Amino acid sequence: MKPFNRLSPFILAAGLMLFSSLGWSAPVKYQIDTKGMHASINFKIQHLGYSWLTGRFDKFDGNFTYDKEKVSNSQVNVTIDTKSVNTNHAERDKHLRSDDFLDVNKFPTATFVSSSIKKTADNTLNIKGNLTLHGVTKAIEIQAQKIGEGKDPWGGYRAGFSGTTLIKLADYGITYNLGPASANVYFQLNLEGVRQ
Repeated sequence: MKPFNRLSPFILAAGLMLFSSLGWSAPVKYQIDTKGMHASINFKIQHLGYSWLTGRFDKFDGNFTYDKEKVSNSQVNVTIDTKSVNTNHAERDKHLRSDDFLDVNKFPTATFVSSSIKKTADNTLNIKGNLTLHGVTKAIEIQAQKIGEGKDPWGGYRAGFSGTTLIKLADYGITYNLGPASANVYFQLNLEGVRQ
């Protein structure tokens, strides 16, 4: 058995520096910045086919892992507090929390967990995953865009993405009759994360 080479740690360090200089990197984990309100989950649905009703979820949490060298290694996990639905109308929000819609007492959270992420163009991603809402899990796709990344003024490092998707309410067991124009809900997710 060959004796331990005292130069091995230096060779290993040099190799790591070389990999770094070549741009090879491991996936980086980011915590979604919900405390600073630098992230949002918004939605819109047609009202009678005449206008758009908009809203958001005020409370959610999650993280994402991003590998800029190999995007397929990336991942997204988000948990939404369904009680935090907010359409800027107290009576309507109360109705949305009821068992006609979100049934928040029975289903207090909704979750999204990605299953694959693919780069489709510069700074453009296709994210596939499972959305669990109202006790039902369905596969969805999110068309996403990388907004940017870099150092922040507080000594941290951030990255931000924006994505859109559409879901059919009936697919999640929400069958309250709002009329044919209101069968689908459009979601926009704006996620800014702080590197961990």
